[in-house]
Amino acid sequence: MLTRLTRGLVAVGLTLTIAACATAPAADLTPPPMKQLDAKTQLESGRKF
Repeated sequence: MLTRLTRGLVAVGLTLTIAACATAPAADLTPPPMKQLDAKTQLESGRKF
């Protein structure tokens, strides 16, 4: 009984240790899309996107 409990606790501890060491997913570093300018701003600035 005690051996079974000890093995279970060791298995849970090993599982938690491996889960804590897992690498986090990489962050998304792509810039957000450019904001579209409205027609008036495009006309006044002379820039078209």
